[in-house]
Amino acid sequence: QVQVVESGGGLVQPGGSLRLSCAASRSIFRRYTMGWYRQAPGSQRELVAAVTTNGSPNYADSVKGRFTISRDKAKNTVYLQMNNLKPEDTAAYYCNTIPNSSWGQGTQVTVSS
Repeated sequence: QVQVVESGGGLVQPGGSLRLSCAASRSIFRRYTMGWYRQAPGSQRELVAAVTTNGSPNYADSVKGRFTISRDKAKNTVYLQMNNLKPEDTAAYYCNTIPNSSWGQGTQVTVSS
C-alpha cells in the first residue's frame, strides 16, 4: 500500500530552483524519519536528504548547502527545496520512510539548458 505521493518536479535550467513535496499518510509521518531519494538512469537509488521526527536534517555531501529538507506536521508533508541545481541532479526523486516502506511513483527532475 503506497503511503506517499511526490510532486513538484519539472524541467529547470542550471542554477535554478525547485521545491518537491511529499504528502504522507499521518500514520507514518508522525512515527518515522523521512528521506528524499533519487535515481538517475543506470544508477542506484541514493539517499540525498533525511529529516527526523523532531526536524533534524541530514544531507548527502553532493547536495549539502544547496538542498534543504523540512517537514510540516500540520500537513503531513515533507519538502525538499533545491537551489542552484546542476545537470547531475537530474533524476527521479522519491520520498520514503527510514527504514523504507512502500515506494511512491516519484517525481522527475530534469536540469538542462
